[in-house]
Amino acid sequence: MFFQDYRTFETTLGGRKLVIETGKMAQLAGGACLVRYGETNVLCTATMSAKPRDGIDFFPLSVDFEEKLYSVGKIPGSFQRREGRASEKAVLASRVIDRPIRPLFPKDMRNDVGVVATVMSVEQDCPPDMVAMLGVSVALSISEIPWRGPIAGVCVGLVDGEYVINPTAAQREKSRMSVVVASTADLVAMIEAGASEVSNDEMYEGIMFGHQENRRLVEFIQGIQAEVGKQKIDFPSNDPPAEMYEAIKAFAIEDIRQALDTDDKRIRDERLKPIYERVHAEFDEKYPEDIAKIEDCLYKTQKYVVRRWLLDDGKRVDGRGIDEIRPLNAEVDLLDRAHGSGMFTRGQTQVLTVTTLGPMSMEQMLDGIDEDESKRYLHHYNFPSFSVGETRPARGPGRREIGHGALAERALLPVIPAVEEFPYAIRLVSEVLSSNGSTSQGAVCGSSLSLMAAGVPIKAPVAGISCGLVTEGERFMTMVDIQGVEDFFGDMDFKVAGTHKGITAIQMDLKIDGLTPAIVREALEKTYKARLYILDDIMAPVIAAPRAELSKYAPKMLTVTIPVDKISEVIGKQGKVIQKICAECNCKVDVEEDGKVFICAVELADAERALFMITTIANDPEVGSIYKGVVTRLMDFGAFVEIAPGKEGLVHISHLDVKRTERVEDVVSVGDEVIVKVREIDDQGRLNLSRRDALIEVEGLKPENTISDAPRRPAPPRRDGGRPGGGRPGGPGGRR
Repeated sequence: MFFQDYRTFETTLGGRKLVIETGKMAQLAGGACLVRYGETNVLCTATMSAKPRDGIDFFPLSVDFEEKLYSVGKIPGSFQRREGRASEKAVLASRVIDRPIRPLFPKDMRNDVGVVATVMSVEQDCPPDMVAMLGVSVALSISEIPWRGPIAGVCVGLVDGEYVINPTAAQREKSRMSVVVASTADLVAMIEAGASEVSNDEMYEGIMFGHQENRRLVEFIQGIQAEVGKQKIDFPSNDPPAEMYEAIKAFAIEDIRQALDTDDKRIRDERLKPIYERVHAEFDEKYPEDIAKIEDCLYKTQKYVVRRWLLDDGKRVDGRGIDEIRPLNAEVDLLDRAHGSGMFTRGQTQVLTVTTLGPMSMEQMLDGIDEDESKRYLHHYNFPSFSVGETRPARGPGRREIGHGALAERALLPVIPAVEEFPYAIRLVSEVLSSNGSTSQGAVCGSSLSLMAAGVPIKAPVAGISCGLVTEGERFMTMVDIQGVEDFFGDMDFKVAGTHKGITAIQMDLKIDGLTPAIVREALEKTYKARLYILDDIMAPVIAAPRAELSKYAPKMLTVTIPVDKISEVIGKQGKVIQKICAECNCKVDVEEDGKVFICAVELADAERALFMITTIANDPEVGSIYKGVVTRLMDFGAFVEIAPGKEGLVHISHLDVKRTERVEDVVSVGDEVIVKVREIDDQGRLNLSRRDALIEVEGLKPENTISDAPRRPAPPRRDGGRPGGGRPGGPGGRR
């Protein structure tokens, strides 16, 4: 056989066959496998550099989820017709894979590790991101790269009251939750959830359901590792020598305790600067070859102080109680011209979210490997350098910004009204103005405020809060609303967003191998209590429900569904009818293939007028209906009146006015707006209209003998096309 090391390993997952192939593709990578799940195929590789990277103080891991459009039979829509920058969904999939595998690498390793999951074929019932997570775990496990895996991951749905592993596309449409759970052999390593207001118990049971399936998969991967795995290699540790760390800790620990003991991040940073200078002055000459590791020792000393305070003294850096939330503030209407704005402040974390409403034509078109082709609700998150008191050139959004924006979007998506109820494209932009922990959950709160201020009829307000963790052996403690320093030196950032009714989103980041079920349960309970406090005591007094009216600067949207066979009439030849409607009504009109029509105008009256025109064209007029039209032509026997673009009828001279009419020109002129009533539709669909009947019905005018007591005078001879008496009858509502 050409591929002598080729092996296949098979199991089932969610009722579908899962096959791992090794030894055939990408044989020069450190570890590689092709994962086949249904007809979804993902090639996963893991490779490590031979030498550590110089001059860095972190572990350089890169995780890339590469979407190939050939996997779904598409040619890229870009100018060059090839894949370009990773889509947001690809970035989010990379982050979901990164978070459970990163804590399992040695923290003192400085060799570059690159993990790549290349999506080569996609069956929509078998999600490629879950396939990629399993494949990456296999690739790392069988490689020579030091790693304490394996891990496994599944998506859990809740369909008709039953938990489902990796739900199909049809099941995902009905599922009340979508929870990605990653696990080691014993612990929950990562949670990423979106849900339709599920309870704590439903969420907890779903997480545990996924965890049990993951334990079986981990055992399966361990079997592959035992059979084809390589020997793990040694690496040069970057940890500072123990004696160096102890010496620096003894020298600086008291000063560090005093520096950290404040609720103001700026004061803390200023206090630490001279400590760093004194330590370098004292130890640079003692450890000339390890100067770069001096700051590692200072970091570890700060971490030691914070964790000892929390575990031993129940003391937080800023003096709060373990379950006490920082001072909170909520505001709305901060920007004059924005359609909606809301700002949420938690301690020194401050996020301003701005809502912008637009026509449905502004929804985002997607060119990806899943079935979604567009989305109307967008949430963007910006994290400028000034928010942390630093300066750096402004760049495009990084993976962190994309991830936090997606988390806030997922948290609010369950409460966004359906397009049938609210036919708008919605864009939220969360601007982080100041950051000291949990800005993503500040964005959730600020976004709820902004949406309600804009008049978007959300189903319920959403609030978010984070829970931290410190562990030591079997011992652990959790704390609510962690600030930056507790995030840096703690073991977990467990973010939960939701309404009064239930959870809408979760994101859990860990620095340890995983969580026990008891920690998961406690984090859910603590964040629930904190969430209710924010909703009831902070947000509700400012704005408790969506405003009844939109901002005067927001476009006014109306929608109607017309018969498909009438679309061509509404659009007209070469678009002339729809262009005329837009020009006359100062609006924008979008017509979709299924007959849905979206009308957008600054003024509601303009939108209503356009709606009337469109429905008049799409729905044949009925006898007895009254319309406001425009005179287009004058004939000896009457006037033609257009009641909508392309819809014209004749008003016979005998039906032009409540009094006898000698000449058409005596009553109307081309361009006049008149009200008319449909009195007849002949066999050929032609309209016979009556201005006389409309005036009697709408304005209460009476026939000729009662309209005036003055005797009727004969009309003088016409000269130069002028009207008798130098004037013309008024429009609808004027005296005749």
